[in-house]
Amino acid sequence: MKMQFSDVDRGKAFDWGETSAEYAQYRDIYPPVFYKRAFLDAGLGVAGQTCLDLGAGTGVLPRAMASYGAKWYGADITEQQILYARELAAKQGLAIEFSVAPAEDTGFPDGMFDVVTACQCFGYFDKSRALPEICRILKPHGHFLVLYMAWLPHESEIARKSEQLVLQFNPDWSGGGFQRKTETPPAWAKPYFDCVRCESFAADVPFTRETWDGRMYACRGIGAASLPEAKKAEFRKAHREMLQTFPKSFTVPHWISILDFVKKT
Repeated sequence: MKMQFSDVDRGKAFDWGETSAEYAQYRDIYPPVFYKRAFLDAGLGVAGQTCLDLGAGTGVLPRAMASYGAKWYGADITEQQILYARELAAKQGLAIEFSVAPAEDTGFPDGMFDVVTACQCFGYFDKSRALPEICRILKPHGHFLVLYMAWLPHESEIARKSEQLVLQFNPDWSGGGFQRKTETPPAWAKPYFDCVRCESFAADVPFTRETWDGRMYACRGIGAASLPEAKKAEFRKAHREMLQTFPKSFTVPHWISILDFVKKT
Protein backbone atom coordinates (compact mmCIF):
# COMPACT_ATOMS: atom_id res chain seq x y z
CA MET A 1 0.00 0.00 0.00
CA LYS A 2 1.79 3.12 -1.20
CA MET A 3 1.50 6.21 0.98
CA GLN A 4 2.38 9.78 0.09
CA PHE A 5 2.34 13.02 2.09
CA SER A 6 3.55 16.45 1.05
CA ASP A 7 5.41 16.95 4.35
CA VAL A 8 7.06 13.51 4.45
CA ASP A 9 10.17 12.64 2.41
CA ARG A 10 9.57 15.62 0.09
CA GLY A 11 6.35 14.06 -1.09
CA LYS A 12 7.96 10.81 -2.30
CA ALA A 13 5.84 7.66 -1.98
CA PHE A 14 6.73 4.86 0.41
CA ASP A 15 5.26 1.43 1.13
CA TRP A 16 5.73 -0.49 4.39
CA GLY A 17 4.71 -3.64 2.57
CA GLU A 18 8.02 -3.47 0.70
CA THR A 19 9.91 -4.17 3.91
CA SER A 20 7.41 -6.30 5.87
CA ALA A 21 9.81 -9.24 6.19
CA GLU A 22 12.52 -7.05 7.77
CA TYR A 23 9.91 -5.18 9.80
CA ALA A 24 8.64 -8.45 11.26
CA GLN A 25 12.16 -9.55 12.18
CA TYR A 26 13.77 -6.35 13.40
CA ARG A 27 11.20 -3.80 14.56
CA ASP A 28 10.23 -5.52 17.83
CA ILE A 29 12.56 -3.32 19.86
CA TYR A 30 10.47 -1.55 22.53
CA PRO A 31 12.12 -2.02 25.95
CA PRO A 32 10.20 -3.23 29.03
CA VAL A 33 10.04 0.31 30.43
CA PHE A 34 8.03 1.36 27.36
CA TYR A 35 5.23 -1.11 28.12
CA LYS A 36 5.43 -0.51 31.87
CA ARG A 37 5.02 3.25 31.67
CA ALA A 38 2.67 3.41 28.69
CA PHE A 39 0.31 0.63 29.79
CA LEU A 40 0.88 -1.24 33.02
CA ASP A 41 1.49 1.67 35.41
CA ALA A 42 -1.81 3.16 34.20
CA GLY A 43 -3.75 -0.12 34.37
CA LEU A 44 -4.22 -0.27 30.60
CA GLY A 45 -4.05 -3.30 28.33
CA VAL A 46 -4.83 -5.70 31.17
CA ALA A 47 -7.34 -8.46 31.89
CA GLY A 48 -10.97 -7.50 31.38
CA GLN A 49 -10.21 -4.90 28.72
CA THR A 50 -10.69 -4.95 24.95
CA CYS A 51 -7.95 -3.12 23.03
CA LEU A 52 -7.25 -2.11 19.44
CA ASP A 53 -3.89 -1.16 17.96
CA LEU A 54 -4.25 1.06 14.87
CA GLY A 55 -1.44 1.09 12.32
CA ALA A 56 -0.46 -2.21 13.90
CA GLY A 57 2.13 -3.17 11.31
CA THR A 58 3.33 -6.69 12.07
CA GLY A 59 1.54 -6.68 15.41
CA VAL A 60 4.50 -5.82 17.63
CA LEU A 61 2.49 -4.04 20.31
CA PRO A 62 -0.52 -6.42 20.59
CA ARG A 63 1.78 -9.44 20.64
CA ALA A 64 3.91 -7.94 23.40
CA MET A 65 0.89 -6.98 25.51
CA ALA A 66 -1.22 -10.11 24.98
CA SER A 67 0.21 -11.90 28.03
CA TYR A 68 -1.33 -9.29 30.37
CA GLY A 69 -4.83 -10.61 29.73
CA ALA A 70 -6.61 -8.05 27.54
CA LYS A 71 -8.35 -9.08 24.34
CA TRP A 72 -6.37 -7.47 21.51
CA TYR A 73 -7.22 -6.50 17.96
CA GLY A 74 -4.93 -4.94 15.37
CA ALA A 75 -5.65 -3.05 12.16
CA ASP A 76 -3.35 -1.76 9.45
CA ILE A 77 -3.87 -0.38 5.96
CA THR A 78 -1.09 -2.55 4.48
CA GLU A 79 -2.07 -6.13 3.72
CA GLN A 80 1.50 -7.49 3.78
CA GLN A 81 2.00 -6.16 7.31
CA ILE A 82 -1.17 -7.86 8.52
CA LEU A 83 -0.17 -11.16 6.88
CA TYR A 84 3.02 -11.15 8.94
CA ALA A 85 1.14 -10.06 12.06
CA ARG A 86 -1.22 -13.04 11.76
CA GLU A 87 1.64 -15.45 11.08
CA LEU A 88 3.71 -14.26 14.05
CA ALA A 89 0.73 -14.30 16.41
CA ALA A 90 -0.16 -17.83 15.32
CA LYS A 91 3.42 -19.01 15.94
CA GLN A 92 3.21 -17.54 19.44
CA GLY A 93 -0.20 -19.12 20.06
CA LEU A 94 -1.85 -15.73 20.57
CA ALA A 95 -5.55 -15.14 19.89
CA ILE A 96 -5.20 -11.67 18.40
CA GLU A 97 -7.58 -10.63 15.62
CA PHE A 98 -5.97 -8.62 12.82
CA SER A 99 -7.73 -6.85 9.96
CA VAL A 100 -6.77 -4.75 6.95
CA ALA A 101 -8.41 -1.39 7.61
CA PRO A 102 -7.47 2.30 7.86
CA ALA A 103 -7.69 4.24 11.09
CA GLU A 104 -10.26 6.51 9.47
CA ASP A 105 -12.73 3.67 8.77
CA THR A 106 -12.05 0.70 11.04
CA GLY A 107 -15.33 -1.16 10.57
CA PHE A 108 -15.65 -1.93 14.30
CA PRO A 109 -18.92 -1.40 16.25
CA ASP A 110 -19.62 1.67 18.36
CA GLY A 111 -18.18 1.60 21.88
CA MET A 112 -16.27 -1.65 21.46
CA PHE A 113 -12.89 -0.77 22.99
CA ASP A 114 -11.53 0.23 26.38
CA VAL A 115 -8.21 1.23 24.83
CA VAL A 116 -7.17 2.28 21.32
CA THR A 117 -3.49 2.78 20.51
CA ALA A 118 -1.51 4.37 17.68
CA CYS A 119 2.21 3.63 17.92
CA GLN A 120 4.72 5.15 15.46
CA CYS A 121 1.92 5.90 13.01
CA PHE A 122 -0.38 8.70 14.18
CA GLY A 123 1.33 11.27 11.95
CA TYR A 124 0.11 9.34 8.91
CA PHE A 125 -3.56 9.51 9.92
CA ASP A 126 -6.10 11.99 8.56
CA LYS A 127 -6.97 13.53 11.94
CA SER A 128 -10.21 15.06 10.68
CA ARG A 129 -11.54 11.56 10.04
CA ALA A 130 -9.53 9.36 12.40
CA LEU A 131 -10.29 11.22 15.64
CA PRO A 132 -14.10 10.98 15.39
CA GLU A 133 -13.73 7.35 14.31
CA ILE A 134 -11.59 6.56 17.36
CA CYS A 135 -14.12 8.28 19.60
CA ARG A 136 -16.91 6.26 18.00
CA ILE A 137 -15.33 2.89 18.72
CA LEU A 138 -14.16 3.78 22.25
CA LYS A 139 -16.31 3.06 25.29
CA PRO A 140 -17.27 5.98 27.56
CA HIS A 141 -14.11 7.10 29.37
CA GLY A 142 -12.04 4.89 27.05
CA HIS A 143 -8.35 5.68 26.55
CA PHE A 144 -6.55 6.62 23.34
CA LEU A 145 -2.76 6.25 23.51
CA VAL A 146 -0.47 7.96 21.00
CA LEU A 147 3.00 6.45 21.38
CA TYR A 148 6.32 7.18 19.72
CA MET A 149 9.93 6.06 20.09
CA ALA A 150 12.84 7.47 18.09
CA TRP A 151 16.61 7.02 18.24
CA LEU A 152 18.67 10.08 19.18
CA PRO A 153 21.37 10.67 16.54
CA HIS A 154 22.87 13.65 18.38
CA GLU A 155 23.58 11.36 21.35
CA SER A 156 24.76 8.25 19.47
CA GLU A 157 27.60 8.02 16.97
CA ILE A 158 26.19 4.79 15.56
CA ALA A 159 22.75 6.33 14.99
CA ARG A 160 24.27 9.48 13.52
CA LYS A 161 26.45 7.60 11.04
CA SER A 162 23.55 5.32 10.09
CA GLU A 163 21.38 8.36 9.37
CA GLN A 164 24.11 9.91 7.25
CA LEU A 165 24.28 6.72 5.22
CA VAL A 166 20.50 6.63 4.73
CA LEU A 167 20.62 10.19 3.42
CA GLN A 168 23.48 9.30 1.11
CA PHE A 169 21.26 6.71 -0.58
CA ASN A 170 17.96 8.59 -0.16
CA PRO A 171 18.41 12.38 0.19
CA ASP A 172 14.61 12.83 0.27
CA TRP A 173 14.23 10.98 3.59
CA SER A 174 12.93 13.34 6.28
CA GLY A 175 12.92 10.90 9.20
CA GLY A 176 16.26 11.77 10.73
CA GLY A 177 17.65 14.34 13.13
CA PHE A 178 15.25 13.65 16.01
CA GLN A 179 16.04 15.38 19.31
CA ARG A 180 14.62 15.24 22.81
CA LYS A 181 11.47 17.29 23.15
CA THR A 182 8.93 17.97 25.86
CA GLU A 183 5.43 16.83 24.99
CA THR A 184 2.49 19.16 25.64
CA PRO A 185 -1.25 18.44 25.24
CA PRO A 186 -2.00 18.97 21.53
CA ALA A 187 -4.75 21.29 20.36
CA TRP A 188 -6.13 18.72 17.90
CA ALA A 189 -7.28 16.51 20.78
CA LYS A 190 -9.44 19.05 22.60
CA PRO A 191 -12.74 18.54 20.72
CA TYR A 192 -12.65 14.79 21.41
CA PHE A 193 -10.41 13.97 24.38
CA ASP A 194 -9.06 15.10 27.71
CA CYS A 195 -5.31 14.62 28.00
CA VAL A 196 -4.60 12.77 31.26
CA ARG A 197 -0.93 11.95 30.70
CA CYS A 198 1.74 13.67 28.67
CA GLU A 199 5.23 12.38 29.28
CA SER A 200 8.53 11.66 27.58
CA PHE A 201 11.78 10.04 28.67
CA ALA A 202 14.97 8.47 27.36
CA ALA A 203 15.82 4.77 27.31
CA ASP A 204 18.84 2.85 26.08
CA VAL A 205 17.79 0.10 23.67
CA PRO A 206 20.17 -2.84 23.14
CA PHE A 207 21.22 -3.96 19.66
CA THR A 208 23.73 -6.17 17.92
CA ARG A 209 25.28 -5.24 14.60
CA GLU A 210 22.74 -7.50 12.89
CA THR A 211 19.65 -6.18 14.67
CA TRP A 212 20.63 -2.52 14.23
CA ASP A 213 21.35 -3.14 10.55
CA GLY A 214 17.92 -4.74 10.23
CA ARG A 215 16.28 -1.91 12.14
CA MET A 216 17.83 0.71 9.88
CA TYR A 217 17.01 -1.19 6.70
CA ALA A 218 13.38 -1.51 7.81
CA CYS A 219 12.97 2.27 8.11
CA ARG A 220 10.99 4.52 5.79
CA GLY A 221 14.15 5.85 4.20
CA ILE A 222 15.40 2.52 2.82
CA GLY A 223 13.29 -0.62 2.98
CA ALA A 224 9.94 1.15 2.60
CA ALA A 225 11.22 3.79 0.17
CA SER A 226 10.62 3.90 -3.57
CA LEU A 227 14.22 3.00 -4.35
CA PRO A 228 15.60 0.43 -6.82
CA GLU A 229 16.34 -2.91 -5.19
CA ALA A 230 19.96 -2.61 -6.27
CA LYS A 231 20.28 0.65 -4.37
CA LYS A 232 18.75 -0.87 -1.25
CA ALA A 233 21.26 -3.71 -1.50
CA GLU A 234 24.09 -1.19 -1.84
CA PHE A 235 22.92 0.54 1.33
CA ARG A 236 22.87 -2.72 3.24
CA LYS A 237 26.41 -3.57 2.12
CA ALA A 238 27.73 -0.12 3.04
CA HIS A 239 25.87 -0.10 6.37
CA ARG A 240 27.21 -3.49 7.38
CA GLU A 241 30.73 -2.40 6.52
CA MET A 242 30.28 0.74 8.63
CA LEU A 243 29.03 -1.33 11.59
CA GLN A 244 32.21 -3.41 11.56
CA THR A 245 33.94 -0.39 13.11
CA PHE A 246 31.68 -0.63 16.19
CA PRO A 247 31.36 -3.29 18.92
CA LYS A 248 29.32 -6.43 18.23
CA SER A 249 26.75 -5.30 20.84
CA PHE A 250 25.80 -1.81 21.92
CA THR A 251 22.90 0.38 23.05
CA VAL A 252 21.29 3.27 21.20
CA PRO A 253 19.51 5.98 23.21
CA HIS A 254 15.88 6.50 22.23
CA TRP A 255 13.29 9.11 23.17
CA ILE A 256 9.89 7.71 24.15
CA SER A 257 6.73 9.84 24.11
CA ILE A 258 3.39 8.92 25.67
CA LEU A 259 0.17 10.84 25.15
CA ASP A 260 -2.78 9.36 27.02
CA PHE A 261 -6.25 10.72 26.24
CA VAL A 262 -9.66 9.90 27.72
CA LYS A 263 -12.75 10.15 25.57
CA LYS A 264 -14.94 13.13 26.46
CA THR A 265 -18.49 12.35 27.53
